[in-house]
Amino acid sequence: MSEHKPSNNWSLALVALGVVFGDIGTSPLYALRECLDHAGYDPTIHGVEMVYGPISLMFWSLTIMVAVKYLSLLSYATAQGEGGMFALLSLLRSKKEALSPKSMSFVLLVVLFGASLLYGDGMITPAISVLSAVEGLKQINPGLSQWVVPIAVTILMGLFVVQKHGTDKIGVAFGPIMIVWFFALGGLGLYRFLEHPEVIQALSPHWGFMYLIHHGYHGIVIMGMVLLAVTGCEALYADIGHFGHKPLQQSWFLLVWPALTLNYLGQGALVVNNPDAVEHPFFNLVPQALLVPMIILATAATIIASQAMITGVFSLTQQAVQLGYLPRLKIVHTNPDVRGQIYMPQVNFLLMVACIALVIGFKTSSALASAYGLSVSLEMLLTSILFFFVARRIWDWPFWKAFLPVMVFMIIEFGYVAGSLVKFMQGAWFPLVVAAFIWLIMKTWMDGRAFLFQAMQRGRLPVKHLVDEIQKDRIVRVPGTAVFMSASADGLPLALLHHLKHNKALHKQVVLLTVKFEDVPHLRGQTRHEIEQHCDEFYRVVLRYGFAESPQVFDDLCHALSEKTKLKRAGITFYQSREILLTNGPGKMARWRKRLFVTLSRLSRPATGYFDLPPRQVCELGIQLEV
Repeated sequence: MSEHKPSNNWSLALVALGVVFGDIGTSPLYALRECLDHAGYDPTIHGVEMVYGPISLMFWSLTIMVAVKYLSLLSYATAQGEGGMFALLSLLRSKKEALSPKSMSFVLLVVLFGASLLYGDGMITPAISVLSAVEGLKQINPGLSQWVVPIAVTILMGLFVVQKHGTDKIGVAFGPIMIVWFFALGGLGLYRFLEHPEVIQALSPHWGFMYLIHHGYHGIVIMGMVLLAVTGCEALYADIGHFGHKPLQQSWFLLVWPALTLNYLGQGALVVNNPDAVEHPFFNLVPQALLVPMIILATAATIIASQAMITGVFSLTQQAVQLGYLPRLKIVHTNPDVRGQIYMPQVNFLLMVACIALVIGFKTSSALASAYGLSVSLEMLLTSILFFFVARRIWDWPFWKAFLPVMVFMIIEFGYVAGSLVKFMQGAWFPLVVAAFIWLIMKTWMDGRAFLFQAMQRGRLPVKHLVDEIQKDRIVRVPGTAVFMSASADGLPLALLHHLKHNKALHKQVVLLTVKFEDVPHLRGQTRHEIEQHCDEFYRVVLRYGFAESPQVFDDLCHALSEKTKLKRAGITFYQSREILLTNGPGKMARWRKRLFVTLSRLSRPATGYFDLPPRQVCELGIQLEV
């Protein structure tokens, strides 16, 4: 990863507040409330240990999981500066002897499942965040509770509708808004903390440890709620490449961590002094005169947190498509000057429907909290496992050096998973079902495409066969340029053979074009194209991109061939095979998976459409294949 200049670190740290720390920064809205509620806290029976214990567990979760695991260790486990599941996979693939083929296949399945979990997280995060902020209306007037769900649904609909216009113009305000939010968190917490400074004892790990020992089953349940305080860690890791670890560390240690700690201590002090505040400790921190502005600020913060999650899902989906794990989906670049800012209509619509359904179905953030957590905890656990392999196989760490920190992380994460599984029937099943469904789609798509690729490879004719025919003047040549898209850089594309069979002629200029996405996020300082000239005006071109890049195929093709020949952009015709699939072939997949694959293929955009090639210059040729 290229280091960011020190002069830019502070500006990047500001932007990171809105993009990276939105999710974890809005957790105080509901995290401690859910801990105390699920612990069955009753001030007439229980002492301060029932408040100090959860606060201690949350503080040390923030310390160990965020400060140590993600910001101190995983921030260096990047592929060209990019973080996330696919980056870890890229790291493991960068060293051929790192894992055996069987182990690598297993790791791939783990990575795909880990990536699939983010979709469940992406559905729940906007729903619970916005709902928890709007619930502050109940503090103004309990009669307004009937409007919470309609208002939350309206906000979510608006959030998803504006995605197609891009958020770059309003995005500049995200950082300043989150600065105000974190200062408000810290200020409100400090205000109540000073009323009961003894709550500082809760920062001792003793309280959390004793709570888990003495409360058995309830201790496990509470771990599932403590997890709510550290949601957003995976988003933090995935965004390492956009900011660098230095700006993220500055944001965390100088503002986010102190603000969160003060707020949780303030909520704890408030509950100890005023047991009635346990119903909603966050909004009870706020003086009555500031309640309306705070609800507005909280709503803005949750919208920003939701926006970061939506953007993350778009980015993850684009990477999965380009690595061949998902069908090609429509991608709209909302800012022509910034290729990374994208909008995916199908993904956006599905997320919107899911979020609205969750709000209407669960109705309260407390009910949604039961559904939250399992996907997050499993993501964390899988990331720890993959990090161990990276530390051992890629960095060559001694076993003890890699095992000790990972063991600590996994003990905590198993606690999160166990606590989340307790809530399985109350809603924790939802993200797991979503992840399993997405994983099945990915696996079916990969298996189906692999079978088709092998089948088409067996039927390919060598390029030399056609070149010989051209050189012997056995093929009629007509003016113009034909670009034949092909998934393979070997042999003749089926589209070319069908074109030749039906039209009995070939263009003067012929290009066999293959677009490949490598296992690295970006191609930096590497050759992006390969050109092979088979005969006069007959070329094979391979364009290469990183999986996190947005390809500009038309421009790059013209640039690649500029030294070899002159291309008239308006005179180029792109030819692409359009497979018509039948399920009665020799493929080993079950019949129902074959049908699923056929459906996915119909939904998938052709390469010419995915790469934004001019529709009037595209010709698709139907080819019937059996799977």
